Amino acid sequence: MNRRNFILTGLASGIGAAALARPTLAMSGQMEVFKTPTCGCCSAWVDHIARAGFNVTARDVDQETLWTIKDRANITPELSSCHTAFIEGYFVEGHVPAEDVQRLLSERPDAIGLTVPGMPIGSPGMEMGNQRDAYDTLLALHDGSVEVFMSHA
Repeated sequence: MNRRNFILTGLASGIGAAALARPTLAMSGQMEVFKTPTCGCCSAWVDHIARAGFNVTARDVDQETLWTIKDRANITPELSSCHTAFIEGYFVEGHVPAEDVQRLLSERPDAIGLTVPGMPIGSPGMEMGNQRDAYDTLLALHDGSVEVFMSHA
């Protein structure tokens, strides 16, 4: 079983029949987002991604299920944020700007995903007026290391 199918199989066992019904979402250009039902910044990020033209399905899960999904996708606590998405074999963790996801899918690096750890103010979904933290979008590699994919001032 390849890594992509392992993630999808693991997700399906963690959230039930809904994921089994459409196991190819993460590979078909469809973005599937897992979030808790009460997180407003997650919903704002989903709106940001949808406005950028992505076809998004958001799934509300409890916090324990969300941590299981992150663990199965090799998203360590240091790389984590409040929501986890999958698209075309990659994970997208946290408040990653849509243009970074578009670049990821265009360049197709040999990696497992993108992450914006934490919840930086001013990142998509974390807007607070004119306040803005500088932050990096990190590219997570197969060996567990990361490199800066894009810096945002």
